[in-house]
Amino acid sequence: MDTASGSVIDLARQLAQFDNNSPMSYIRPPVSELPDLAEIEKLIKLLREIVFPGYFDTTVPQDVELTGYLEHKIEEAHQTLEQQIQRGFCFFCFQHQTDCTQCRHSAQKLSRAFIFALPEIRDSLTKDAMAAYTGDPAARHISEAILCYPSLVALTHYRIANKLHLLGAELIPRMISELAHSKTGIDIHPGATIGSHFFIDHGTGVVIGETAIIGDRVRIYQGVTLGAKSFPLDENGNPVKGVPRHPIIGNDVTIYSNATILGRITIGNRATIGGNIWVSSDVAADTIVTQFKGRTGANL
Repeated sequence: MDTASGSVIDLARQLAQFDNNSPMSYIRPPVSELPDLAEIEKLIKLLREIVFPGYFDTTVPQDVELTGYLEHKIEEAHQTLEQQIQRGFCFFCFQHQTDCTQCRHSAQKLSRAFIFALPEIRDSLTKDAMAAYTGDPAARHISEAILCYPSLVALTHYRIANKLHLLGAELIPRMISELAHSKTGIDIHPGATIGSHFFIDHGTGVVIGETAIIGDRVRIYQGVTLGAKSFPLDENGNPVKGVPRHPIIGNDVTIYSNATILGRITIGNRATIGGNIWVSSDVAADTIVTQFKGRTGANL
């Protein structure tokens, strides 16, 4: 096929060339080394079936022996996880020209550590589900929260991605988080620290940044942003990575819809942030912040 300005092969040659400033000029791993998004989606499905057995696998007979069923699922998840973690390591290994034998060994060690952390992840998600049930008067049963709420979808992805992030996995945690982002509209960075009994009501448009710290029994509503106000730049004008730049939210805090909380500030225990508020300075414990002023010891 020819175009007005030349053949398709000429166009392909042009697109295959990269200047020195292009990220593609130095990150071009073989396709076989890329993590497989379809396999990661399969992994998340398996892990949901393990964490909440009987909820997401409709083919399970009622009289199935649960231990044997879970053993099979765990083995399958472990195999998939190890392969994808290795590919995540190899993606950057190719860039830095390191030894891929180390990638394989690291993936084996990390995937095993993650699999044996599943009871901890299940415990966290059960508490999140209970927070959704008790925090929403429209929920008639905890099963409704598990099956229907985007909060539980996003938090399942987050709890999995966060554990992998803490264990040192490359690339895979972010891919898992972005899967949840695309499904629910809830954007939680896997590096964020979130305590127990966390509930996101409705959820669409929620953003929780990488270095945010959230305490226990916190409830937030749709459109809430826990973001960065500013960040330092290096001598080349690029953002310095890993600097704490997102808010610290205390225990028992409620943040209503479309509130924007920016910077490394602290929202004290039991504080309430009203809707459509822009907060960029510390808020004391037991304070209620409205559009007009902050008050202590009153109802919103």
